[in-house]
Amino acid sequence: MTNFSHLHLPVTAAECRLRGWEYVDVVLVSGDAYIDHPSFGLALIGRVLEKQGYRVAILAQPRHDIPDDFLRFGKPRLFFGITAGNLDSIVANYSSNGKVRDFDAYSEGGSPWRGKEQSRVNRKRPDRATILYANLARHAYKDVPIILGGIEASLRRFIHFDYKQNKLRSSVLTDGKADLLIYGMGEKAVTAVAAALQQGEVPSGVAGSCERLSNQAFQDFREKVPPEKITYLPSWTELQNNKSNFMEAELLIDRHARSRSGTILVQQQQSGWVIQHPSPQPLDSHELDAIYSLPFQRTPHPTAGDIPAYRMIRHSVTIVRGCSGNCSFCAITRHQGPSITSRSKESILAEVKCISAMKDFSGTISDLGGPTANLYGSSCALGGCKKHDCLFPKVCEHLRIDENMFIDLLDSTAELAGIKHVFISSGLRMELLLKTPKLLEKLIASHIPGSLKIAPEHTETDLLRLMHKEEHAVLAKFVNHCGTIAKKMKKEVHLTPYVITGHPGSNEKSAVLLVTRMKKLRLGVRQFQDFTPTPGTISTAMLVSGLDRNKKKISIPSQSDKSRQRAIVEASFHKSSPQKNRKRRK
Repeated sequence: MTNFSHLHLPVTAAECRLRGWEYVDVVLVSGDAYIDHPSFGLALIGRVLEKQGYRVAILAQPRHDIPDDFLRFGKPRLFFGITAGNLDSIVANYSSNGKVRDFDAYSEGGSPWRGKEQSRVNRKRPDRATILYANLARHAYKDVPIILGGIEASLRRFIHFDYKQNKLRSSVLTDGKADLLIYGMGEKAVTAVAAALQQGEVPSGVAGSCERLSNQAFQDFREKVPPEKITYLPSWTELQNNKSNFMEAELLIDRHARSRSGTILVQQQQSGWVIQHPSPQPLDSHELDAIYSLPFQRTPHPTAGDIPAYRMIRHSVTIVRGCSGNCSFCAITRHQGPSITSRSKESILAEVKCISAMKDFSGTISDLGGPTANLYGSSCALGGCKKHDCLFPKVCEHLRIDENMFIDLLDSTAELAGIKHVFISSGLRMELLLKTPKLLEKLIASHIPGSLKIAPEHTETDLLRLMHKEEHAVLAKFVNHCGTIAKKMKKEVHLTPYVITGHPGSNEKSAVLLVTRMKKLRLGVRQFQDFTPTPGTISTAMLVSGLDRNKKKISIPSQSDKSRQRAIVEASFHKSSPQKNRKRRK
């Protein structure tokens, strides 16, 4: 078989013909421009399927007012794989207060528009892209299986809150009338689904997938499964009648996800049922290494143009997957899982060597990172537990942190030919850095690009508890410790704290106290964001239900309250030019 690994995956019928293909097996559809880099889920899944011998084509940012683009490659032999892209489409298209965004880092030139007219039809990534793409694929070929995946599908797989519409919505699986939904990091599930379809079988019971069943099909399913293997989430009717049930649903999903239980979760929708099969075992280091060794071109497709997100990550390396932090406002644990998998040093160095050979490489590795960079090399002395909650309310005594492993990686990377600088730009957990003093000193001495990024998120005890974050005393201790290191090294240490305003439970007083306590520590807050109620987070469940994790009532700030909180922080830290200096996290 001819090897096309030196090429991007095809994006046109002409490129398929150049390969001698008369058909494709899989068409992967995305709301992002196509970048063949392992930081982008579409490319990663595409290369995994290609490795299995399937013919994979990419349909990037198709028109969504007509189905013509979905006919581009002819009828795919196996399935359409659909994702909204690296971001949830509502998060990509709107700010937390519903304002239309005029910048999209995953589109050419950062423009979210196809032309000068700024209308919904002309958006490169439509609202609720997963559902719309599924409908268009079904219109194009009625009998081709449609498989949903990616961050939007993963976090909207059950009944969820849509902040743009300010209401609960059914699963994208039922709204999109797709055949299957793959949640989480989908390499194992998508491989199993493709193998089943290759054999002419209907993929069912696949670990890491959700199925859509009619009422009758669900009754048949229930007769085959022991009752103790099924957990019922609150139904559509129960959620509409009592919003406190939404917190119960999210806590159940969260608990089963973190414990990696073998339970099947089921939820009745407005029509039919969604059943979630247990997740597969996370990839181990060898499996993760194998994926990152696939022949990524590490560049946008030649037709994609200049993509801001690519410029940010082109010389970066992912070294760790998963996060056991479980921050209430963050969906990483829900999507990537709570288990930590670290790549081997050999695999990482091999990728750095590939980067160093790139024409535009000037000697700087911009990031050796991941969801939490300094969880690299960590493990559980118990071999894992049901809680998988390693950092709250304090670092678990069973969490093993190998700072020497990280230091060795930094040293080995820096010693490679052509490498001038190795930076850690990903977020770092302060409580872990305090337990790894040698690593912290090394980072400050040589591996921080201008400033050390930390994420205290707030300063007030009640809010930190709601956010599932470490107490404020940790921040104070960390700042003092960095000051000691700075004196020792006779070097300035710049700290960049991230904070959130407008979180459930917050008010104007808490914003004032945030400012006061940050200034007391001589910290300037230049990176902050309004709380955004993204699907699949406990904080969003707080907003909807008015309850905390313990089912106790909390105050929910109105939009005007959130605006005033933001104004307090802006006025205190950005008096000179708030619009110019204010930065927000993705």
